[in-house]
Amino acid sequence: MTIQLSFTKVENELLPDYRKKIGAAESTEDVKKFFVYTIQELLLRLSEGKIRLAYDDISLVPELSPAFAVRGSLLETPDFSAVWQNSDLPSVVGRFAETAVNHFRHLEKNRQKTEAKIRM
Repeated sequence: MTIQLSFTKVENELLPDYRKKIGAAESTEDVKKFFVYTIQELLLRLSEGKIRLAYDDISLVPELSPAFAVRGSLLETPDFSAVWQNSDLPSVVGRFAETAVNHFRHLEKNRQKTEAKIRM
């Protein structure tokens, strides 16, 4: 029997600041950036610094379901793979991605408004 780890506590610690950053994002690129930075922080905290993500190891992909992609070479890393397969980490990342995609789509619908704010 394998032990299932849960990272909901770390998720709940990061969530208020994440929501604030996502809400303040002025472009879809900002949303993607804040998503990646938050997932990097999440992995650093839960692995106590053992797992470090490069910026392009994980990305927000609004067209996918779930709305994120993990680089294949990262999945082959033993430390990351063990955590990914034996925890609720995919679900936690999925929830962060869902929050980001909601604001991403909002910004896409209101692109002219967003561009006008940036130019001011």
